[in-house]
Amino acid sequence: MLRQVSRLADDLRAHTGSFDEQVRALPGTVGLADIDSVVVVGDGDSDHAARAVEMAFRSVAGVDCRPVSALPFTHYRQPSALPPPARVLTIAVSASGRTPLVIRAAEQTRAAGGVTVALTGGAGSPLARTADATVLLALPDREPSPGVRTYQASLLGALLLATALGQGRGHLDRTDADTVRGELGALADAVEATVDDLVVRTPRIADRIADAPALAVLGSGPSHGTALYSAAKVIETAAVLAIGQDLEEWCHVERFAGPADLPTFVLAPPGRCSDHARGVARRATELGRRVVAVAPADRLDGSGTWATLPVHGQVREEFSPLLYHLFAAPLACHLAQLLDRIPFAAGRPDTTRGTAS
Repeated sequence: MLRQVSRLADDLRAHTGSFDEQVRALPGTVGLADIDSVVVVGDGDSDHAARAVEMAFRSVAGVDCRPVSALPFTHYRQPSALPPPARVLTIAVSASGRTPLVIRAAEQTRAAGGVTVALTGGAGSPLARTADATVLLALPDREPSPGVRTYQASLLGALLLATALGQGRGHLDRTDADTVRGELGALADAVEATVDDLVVRTPRIADRIADAPALAVLGSGPSHGTALYSAAKVIETAAVLAIGQDLEEWCHVERFAGPADLPTFVLAPPGRCSDHARGVARRATELGRRVVAVAPADRLDGSGTWATLPVHGQVREEFSPLLYHLFAAPLACHLAQLLDRIPFAAGRPDTTRGTAS
């Protein structure tokens, strides 16, 4: 996992251009100009990515966007209540291209006369064969561990697609669209600086919270998807119960849960909820929680929280998911090492210290 984290910045540098070339070719096969609604479907990390990019489709592309987990999409939709299929773009996300219900979602969309674009790393996979068009998010030297590089690739592919959709619909002119693409490519330096800092800081925090029976990760807007993903990495890697929750919902429910010193990570990127996130961090601190603020490096002074994890670089809120998940994998890895656990192996007697790296 630590190797994956160390490669994230180089992945952005190496693949943003090639992913974007594929996305720019889509108007020839998919009528982006006619789209006025987007549904993003996935399971697990792909579902978390869908929730993290919802704001980008609404603001950058100027379309209604609904992230929908694969099971509700395939089993509970009411097609009669949806817009005409030709005006709805279904984006099916699966790193492997073999997630059964995501494939089924693409099949159902085609049967209803709709259009599906697959975001997948699996060339020739069942999802790629089923979708009307595919953006291949292929990464070299992928490793069989909880997804880190693949998650970033899914985010990047979706954000580039939102940009192309915005341009195709006339919501962005060419200059604005190229500016947005430039921002995405330029985030590689911020990812690198943030990772360099976090790989030093997360072992110390892991050591201080390894005694906790659970932890919480809180965020709203795009950061809600980031919170869900970050909690998932801790569960998958270290078998520690973790919840990802919306800031306001935590105030209504989970703030009443013990223990009093439950580790609570508050995601506070610049944007619409930054003030609310700081308020929630203060409230959680008053309740005795071990609060860790994940926030811009230049806004950590005087935070009053138990610990801080700085995020470097400037980023618009729509793109913040590319930076604010970076603490999760190294934190989860170090927790697994401290607790003598290996990924996806909760309850197995043969766990071995150190194999999560």
